[in-house]
Amino acid sequence: MAVQFSEEKLNKVKEIIARYPDGKQKSALIPVLHLAQESFGGWLSADTMDYVAGLLRIEPIEVYEVATFYSMFNLQPVGKYLFEVCQTGPCMLRGSDDIIHYIKEKLGIKVGETTADGLFTLKTVECLGACGYAPMMQLGKFYKEHLTKEKVDQIIAECRAQANN
Repeated sequence: MAVQFSEEKLNKVKEIIARYPDGKQKSALIPVLHLAQESFGGWLSADTMDYVAGLLRIEPIEVYEVATFYSMFNLQPVGKYLFEVCQTGPCMLRGSDDIIHYIKEKLGIKVGETTADGLFTLKTVECLGACGYAPMMQLGKFYKEHLTKEKVDQIIAECRAQANN
């Protein structure tokens, strides 16, 4: 089945494109990619990116360039809970490498992998702009800050409990 937005989402795309001057529809790329990722399972397949390119009347490579540059876009399926752990200098100085290693051990996955039950994906990202709260990660729309092994255990337990409800 071909990738296609619902009528409601297509109207949202049109609304986003209308924010920009004629001929500048490429400016809508990032918000449309967010909408696509949200609408099509939390990740952007090549078919999805091609579909977005068609909607914006731009070349597919222009979409791929943006989707591969920003860590907020997932180019493969991800788990229900995406752990995006900051790995830049300030977080590393505060122990994010230990947190990444602990999560890998605890969940039995490597960076970029998803647990067999489909619940968790571990991803490392560049600066999330919360250096004063290092080490930290993003989980959905929320930052989890001042991470310790105990906090990671609590986060994993909370996610498992939510998944079972």
